Amino acid sequence: MKKQNIINLVKYHVEQNNTAFVSEVSEIAREFDSNGDYEVAQYLMDLISNANVYIPQANYRNLQFLEKIEYSSNPLMLPNIIEEDVIGIVRAIRNKTGMSKFLFYGMPGTGKTESAFQIARLLERDILSVHMEQLIDSRLGETSKNVIRLFDEINHLMYDRVIVIFDELDALVLNRSSENDLREMSRVTSTFLKELDTLSDQIVVIATTNLFERFDKALTRRFDAMVSFDRYSREDLIEIADAMLTSNIKKAVNSSQDMRLFNKILNKLNAIPYPGDMKQMIKTSIAFSDETNKYDYLRKIYLALNDNPKTVSIQTLSEQGFTTREIEILARVPKSSVSRKLKGGVSG
Repeated sequence: MKKQNIINLVKYHVEQNNTAFVSEVSEIAREFDSNGDYEVAQYLMDLISNANVYIPQANYRNLQFLEKIEYSSNPLMLPNIIEEDVIGIVRAIRNKTGMSKFLFYGMPGTGKTESAFQIARLLERDILSVHMEQLIDSRLGETSKNVIRLFDEINHLMYDRVIVIFDELDALVLNRSSENDLREMSRVTSTFLKELDTLSDQIVVIATTNLFERFDKALTRRFDAMVSFDRYSREDLIEIADAMLTSNIKKAVNSSQDMRLFNKILNKLNAIPYPGDMKQMIKTSIAFSDETNKYDYLRKIYLALNDNPKTVSIQTLSEQGFTTREIEILARVPKSSVSRKLKGGVSG
């Protein structure tokens, strides 16, 4: 317990600010709990419980539909236009502007969920993710009841310490296995909207979806701000891919960086993968590369991006504008053989 906690307790007691006093006690109990002093934490919570006042959730052990997520502390690479919106959300929350419900939409791999994590990192908050598999029940009416129970859990969280994320919200308010479930879907969506309306604007909620175009306007109107993640230019995707490659090559023992060839591979593509897919592709290619060949990862990246065996033929690579050295790397053929086959018109 810090000096400031003691000062706050006295201050709130003198001011007869019961809500703030209870919140401060809950924060102290949470600190004891995180340090392993479970008995002290429980004793403090019991004391304020007996006072018959609203008690925020001080720990996450008894939650049914929410789970604390451990997220990376590494900065996220985003296009400037999207990054500005993300930073704007951080400012809005920090300055308590009354904006607390946000919807991130866009294609898979564009950084929607990771951006929610970054917001939590910048605000030094915990991320609690909704357990969709626990929430959705095949029995008629049970999902709606679970939604009500979920929001009761959310309402008892320490609002200034957490961010609640509905990852792929469409799984709850849109997707059902058959047309016969449309009535149930409507019931669940209505329940969700009703509960979201009653949620305190001090509780930060971020929802993500890949199916924004299928959301009803009644749903989208519930959010204070919506951010599109479908705003990557081709230059953005290449710049982010370059940064990812540089970061991963630094960790690799037997690989060397060739940014020129990497960018040449990317520039030959009609469509460059979004960062989520690119990140995994780069990591896997480097991890699986031949340790005796420091550029083998480039061949694996090329193959992953060009899912056609014919693209690694010497003739095809030459027609794409790759040099003899580059063809040696991508086709895994000695330069002397590459030169001989090209001169002889052989495409093997």
